[in-house]
Amino acid sequence: GTGSGFTSLLMERLSLEYGKKSKLEFAVYPAPQISTAVVEPYNSILTTHTTLEHSHCAFMVDNEAVYDICRRNLDIERPSYANLNRLIAQIVSSITASLRFEGALNVDLNEFQTNLVPYPRIHFPLATYAPIISGK
Repeated sequence: GTGSGFTSLLMERLSLEYGKKSKLEFAVYPAPQISTAVVEPYNSILTTHTTLEHSHCAFMVDNEAVYDICRRNLDIERPSYANLNRLIAQIVSSITASLRFEGALNVDLNEFQTNLVPYPRIHFPLATYAPIISGK
């Protein structure tokens, strides 16, 4: 679950085993509208420390913003986790496309870090995605 600390432990172990490898992270931060546990905000803040220490490039996704996008742009009155996850998956797929496909302008994880991270502890680039429109 959110508070298990599994991600923090996994990131620490990956750093120990693969210290020289770049680590790209997508962290989803909770929203009050669809929160299932009172402690979700606390757990996300506590795990951010691990992100600072063990991730080289971390994209943070605000569940509340994704929730609002589903309501406003996709005309979904009460978005479910499936709706939110589909939108987040589309964004992750677009960001990582250059890692998965061949091309002259495509980059690897090291270039991701070089191009998007100005200083090692400021490794939280902003992800934007447009247009987001309803299929209707």
